[in-house]
Amino acid sequence: MKSPRNITLSKGKYMPQTYNENQIQVLEGLEAVRKRPGMYIGTTSLRGLHHLIYEIVDNSIDEAMAGVCDRIKVVLHADGSCEVSDDGRGIPAALNQKMGVPTPEVVFTVLHAGGKFGGGGYRFSGGLHGVGASVVNALSKRLSYVNCYEGRRYTQTFSRGKVEIPFTDEGETDETGLCVRFWPDDEIFEETYFDYDVILSRMREQAFLNAGVRIVVRDERPDPTDPEWQPREDDLCYEGGVTAFVEYLNSAKHSALVHDSVIDIRAEREAGIIVNGHDIGAATLEIAMQYNNSYVETLMTFANNILTPEGGTHEVGFKSALTRVLNAYGTKSGILKGDEKLTGEDCREGLCCVVSVKLTDPQFEGQTKSKLGNSDIRTFVEGVVNEKLSEYFEENPSVARAILEKALAAARAREAAKKARDLTRRKSALEGTSLPGRLWDCQEKRVDLTELYIVEGNSAGGSAKDGRDSRFQAILPLRGKILNVEKARLDRIYSSVQLIPLIQSLGCGIGDEFDITKLRYGKVIVMADADVDGSHIQILLLTFFFRHMRKLIENGHIYLAQPPLYKVFRGKEERYAFTDAERDKYIEELGKNAQAERYKGLGEMNPEQLWETTMDPENRILKKVSIDDAIACDQAFTLLMGDKVEPRREFIKANARHVSNLDV
Repeated sequence: MKSPRNITLSKGKYMPQTYNENQIQVLEGLEAVRKRPGMYIGTTSLRGLHHLIYEIVDNSIDEAMAGVCDRIKVVLHADGSCEVSDDGRGIPAALNQKMGVPTPEVVFTVLHAGGKFGGGGYRFSGGLHGVGASVVNALSKRLSYVNCYEGRRYTQTFSRGKVEIPFTDEGETDETGLCVRFWPDDEIFEETYFDYDVILSRMREQAFLNAGVRIVVRDERPDPTDPEWQPREDDLCYEGGVTAFVEYLNSAKHSALVHDSVIDIRAEREAGIIVNGHDIGAATLEIAMQYNNSYVETLMTFANNILTPEGGTHEVGFKSALTRVLNAYGTKSGILKGDEKLTGEDCREGLCCVVSVKLTDPQFEGQTKSKLGNSDIRTFVEGVVNEKLSEYFEENPSVARAILEKALAAARAREAAKKARDLTRRKSALEGTSLPGRLWDCQEKRVDLTELYIVEGNSAGGSAKDGRDSRFQAILPLRGKILNVEKARLDRIYSSVQLIPLIQSLGCGIGDEFDITKLRYGKVIVMADADVDGSHIQILLLTFFFRHMRKLIENGHIYLAQPPLYKVFRGKEERYAFTDAERDKYIEELGKNAQAERYKGLGEMNPEQLWETTMDPENRILKKVSIDDAIACDQAFTLLMGDKVEPRREFIKANARHVSNLDV
């Protein structure tokens, strides 16, 4: 029998038994960080775990921006700790007059304490709130530092934010800089094992953004499965800065380049400009851009070396200026005819670009600094791009023409997509509904309580329809494999008989019409067979979501269902195994005459089995799809799903030996 889901579908009410002065709590010191870590690092998942490293490294990067540090090292130790060291100035070590304790202790134990509040210690910095080091300390079961400042060496150790070994002056030294070693607290984090590749990607970004600074990343954690294991180390230093960054990003695209040289734009603004009675401060701008023949836009923006995935004023300024310059040059040169105009999306198709600004007083949204809000930076970036890019096009007309022709091709495809979209809408209207006929919808309308299962084929769709809880679970069966959108523009997507029902079912649109507030389901679950074809369908759908509905992944709406591989049974006793190891374990537990049956597809399961193993919230296994490294994701989709065969063949050759079971 199908068990009902433990979810409340009516609003209901909750009334506390008592509410008086005793319920008002005051959290002191770092206690607030441990009580509400998500407020400071966003999440206690792997992303939050890695954020601890970034907070310490950002302090070292600030030293590099100040011109007093040219080497940073990140080491992952075998005991689970991470060590970040630099050759900067170190932390001033005298007693802090206000707090009455050594200054390094203040930095690591007091929120909103630091040298970046306008005291003249830094011209530009990524750390603004004075909470980075203290937050890392609060969320570590142990943290120690070695501080070499003005010829003397100082040490101290903390346990969960509290002093364990007091501040010690260890005497004279010839070294300079700060070394911080911390052990993440397993009482706080879901997992405390650092992902080397994620860290390496972030450190590579920092090396590109700070030309000439050397960042070394080292992994000393042994791999017990590899008898030839050796510590891994990557030495990162790029004299070319953001130009080298764009060359690196485009090299991974495996697409032909529209023009050979990277366009490089740089400018600096001195302090002393008064707006509304305030000095808006100094700022620098670095932009590197180059077009390739793909249909994908890769635009990465940074403020004070901090990645701003949600963009902000520097991104808005660049986009508006790029569109204006291309339209102006196209009209002036006669490449654009009559009333022809390019949209922003037309101008950015195939663009690979890095925009990096550094400013005295950046205004970020939240401690995780995902979006820049300084209004003056939009004006600064827009003005520089208007001037410098216009000059570049005048001096390099062949490059300008090649870019405009690329944008015109995108505009024609956009018009074709609009016609295909309008045709789809008319057909839907004639059918009398905006939802596809093959969708089996659910009763619940509150998005946070609903789920859409995307299933492979009518057979699995039928089992899922009969096995689901129709109160909150909707089913959409696919007819065959969907279009590989990595090789297709929007016009082909809007004419795809597989993708249109999916777009209609989700309700939030794609491209410039995408609106996540119109999403009809809180969870979008891909449920495919546990075989090669099922994996291919998963990657096709993930490519579609990443390229055209990326916010669904970023906001945690996309999941992969994990159906069992085997049914192990003896008589009426049954167990479901998701791995070969589980299968062997259950065979041993059930004893003599136990048998294992391999599921070849979801359609082989009856509705009750499908509900029990894969759809029941009490028992199922769901994997949430997330983006920890946008660059790595972009490169992976380009490599695996792009139109260049040779790089994919080389990848398969290099990694074939790591595949243990092609059928899983």
